[in-house]
Amino acid sequence: MKLKDEEIVKLLLAPPTLERGLRAMMDAYQSRLYWHIRRLIVDHDLAQDVLQDTFIKAYQNIHQFKSDSKLYTWLYRIATNESLQQLNKMNRMKKTDEDAEYHLQNLVADNAGKDAEEITVLLQKAIQTLPEKQKLVFNMRYYDDLPYEEISKILDMSVGTLKTNYHYAKDKVEHYIKDNYSEEF
Repeated sequence: MKLKDEEIVKLLLAPPTLERGLRAMMDAYQSRLYWHIRRLIVDHDLAQDVLQDTFIKAYQNIHQFKSDSKLYTWLYRIATNESLQQLNKMNRMKKTDEDAEYHLQNLVADNAGKDAEEITVLLQKAIQTLPEKQKLVFNMRYYDDLPYEEISKILDMSVGTLKTNYHYAKDKVEHYIKDNYSEEF
């Protein structure tokens, strides 16, 4: 039985029910957060690590959660920040002669399932070419179908800025796919 956010937070804040609250939070949000992270990080193992770090950070900071936002909004913000930190780490650790965009695009192809549709792989490659903010907004809007108001709380950006970023990202993705679909497949 799924618990409401308020019930999960209540369980997390009480030491005797902390473990039950942590399991309830993970059950409720693990899949959604994993796919949010995976679209940013691409690599399955790294996405799993970032997901684990997200839940650890949430557990450690649950007392700072303000009920003025939804629990998943708060968790998405943590997951996004953890993902960005991981991406920054990856960029710092990359070989100096290796282009980051090329590396991320190869990760997409390497991590795609054998039965993945060609267009899905191409879409992921297109998303990896986007600037960081556009990539975040595009993923949250396109895949997670989050309203701009929720994304605004997660990323601490105005709704107008988010709409502009999404519009530019969508255009870039469409152009990338049009330019590369026949070349690659």
